Amino acid sequence: MCSQSILPSNRNLNILGDIFLLRWMKKSTIVEIIASLLILLFLYTAISKSFQIANTLYVLDKTPILSRFSETIAWTIVSAEYVLSVLLFIPRTRKFGLYGSLILLVFFTIYIGYMMAFIPKLPCSCGGVISQMTWRQHLVFNICFILLALVGILLARRQAK
Repeated sequence: MCSQSILPSNRNLNILGDIFLLRWMKKSTIVEIIASLLILLFLYTAISKSFQIANTLYVLDKTPILSRFSETIAWTIVSAEYVLSVLLFIPRTRKFGLYGSLILLVFFTIYIGYMMAFIPKLPCSCGGVISQMTWRQHLVFNICFILLALVGILLARRQAK
């Protein structure tokens, strides 16, 4: 007699149940979860940068192509993060917030690629725990959030149809 059961284990049932739940979860719920994650990210970094703006200015001043506009860039980014958080929070403007998030995250990712290629020793100016990441970790982190924003946009567009 075989000692292995042909029935799935409880652990496998939990994983299958989670996949099944995600498959049938309302698109609007998934979009809300994605928007919430983006709000947390942007509010966290905006608040951190607001209180440590000197660090952000220092890093931007050391970046050759951005140094001339460091103060404008720093405050524009902080403002954009606050505005995107509000847009993502309001259901009527959430789709605009998702598109804006995608654009901002793509710009951040291009900046990270630039920093990795030309100034890898310079610290990140993101603020808080995120600034402790290496450039490579930050790149992966941003790509994950870009994918989340894309999924949010696609689901929001399908939901509108």
